[in-house]
Amino acid sequence: MQLSRRQLLASLAGGSAAAFAQSLTPDHANIGFKADNAPVRSESGVGALMPWADSLWAVTYNSHMRDTGSGLGLYRIDESLKSERVDVHDGTHANRLIHAESNQCFIGPYVIDSGGKWRRIPELDAHRLTATMRHLSDPANRVYYQTMEGLLLEMDVRSLKPRVLFDVVKEMKLSNRPHFKGGCTAQDRVVVANNGFYEYGEDQAGLFEFDGKTWRRLSGKPHMDVAARQNMGNVIFATGWDEASVLFWALVNGQWQRYRLPKASQAFSHAWQTEWMRIREVETEHYLVDIQGSFFELQPIAFLGRIWGVKPICQHLRTIPDYCSFRGLLAVGGNETTPNQDNNPVAGQPQSGVWFGKTDDLWSWGRPAGWGGPWWRSPVRKGAPSDPYLMTGYGNKMVHCSTDRAAVFDIEIDFMGSGEWKRYERLATGANGYSHHIFPTGFSAHWIRFVPQNDCQATAVLFYT
Repeated sequence: MQLSRRQLLASLAGGSAAAFAQSLTPDHANIGFKADNAPVRSESGVGALMPWADSLWAVTYNSHMRDTGSGLGLYRIDESLKSERVDVHDGTHANRLIHAESNQCFIGPYVIDSGGKWRRIPELDAHRLTATMRHLSDPANRVYYQTMEGLLLEMDVRSLKPRVLFDVVKEMKLSNRPHFKGGCTAQDRVVVANNGFYEYGEDQAGLFEFDGKTWRRLSGKPHMDVAARQNMGNVIFATGWDEASVLFWALVNGQWQRYRLPKASQAFSHAWQTEWMRIREVETEHYLVDIQGSFFELQPIAFLGRIWGVKPICQHLRTIPDYCSFRGLLAVGGNETTPNQDNNPVAGQPQSGVWFGKTDDLWSWGRPAGWGGPWWRSPVRKGAPSDPYLMTGYGNKMVHCSTDRAAVFDIEIDFMGSGEWKRYERLATGANGYSHHIFPTGFSAHWIRFVPQNDCQATAVLFYT
């Protein structure tokens, strides 16, 4: 017998399918949130989701500041998946953190105690909050907030009075309009991501770290999220992208490693199209990574000084600002088509939803596919290997290489994922500066990289279908 979606949700939630179905109206079976229809039509994206105090809490956001849309707020979803808006905030927020020492949940401009009593922090209303992070020097009493405009605030978790510590835009001398997103504290540093990327070739977005004394730029390309557990090695993961492919970073034992992953879509490249691709733990001590139209599974622990277990799950076109587990279900927030100040004249009232299923349902979404590589019109040096590029978990594979002069490359593979590289093939572009290689059917390895045998400008793009 095939179960209906409602019966499946009931069984996954641990209750009687009949009782669960009878307790829900059709509106409650599929959770949806809306913003006001007038006078300004903006967005109603689900910015953050957090299970806490016997409920699932959600904040919705508009496209810019508070005066560009209304009707948004803080929602409480109960165990029967019935939602209630408990406050209106009309802002742009996508932050969440559980502060263990004070036993409080910080989400959007709100703080929620362990009994479900919530308070809004009025001093945060004027900011677009994108991350809440543990404090470096006083984690028991203070937290950091990051704003989309690049401010780093700190706040006492009991007095709830925030103050500005840094303007990261000024610290890093950024000239582009900032669009800060994820942030995290681990390994004695704060790491924050800015996806402010508007034209190809720009280098004014970035990934930045702060050790309590000074700020340092890790990259000028757009970056999206940063995440780490507070144990199990404390590895920090960060995601971003450039013209060539997805950028995937891991801080292992104080040293940054950089890898590259395929893009499944070009529809997420502009800063405005990326609300908000996240790294989240959705099963106990298991991570999911959503970036550029793909979900990947990820092992949060590093072994032998390397990261392991990066594998594609699916491709999709959904804009997913946040996702989490709730009562045995996978809750996936959305940002469905919205008017955005009527720049989309065929979209009506702003509204978005939360999709409930099981983690394994993601494998029934689009089969993994994508393209990208380590170089995009990049100056390369003889003997300097490219970044490792993901190869496992895809079907048919081929690579295109182009250069500004005749060049030779060694293709190397790390088939165990342990950092041990073996030469697979030698590829020469020739006088016309182009060559390609089609990999045998079924051939795969964890990682692939290219080692130039002479200096040149090179592009290497792999297509996985």
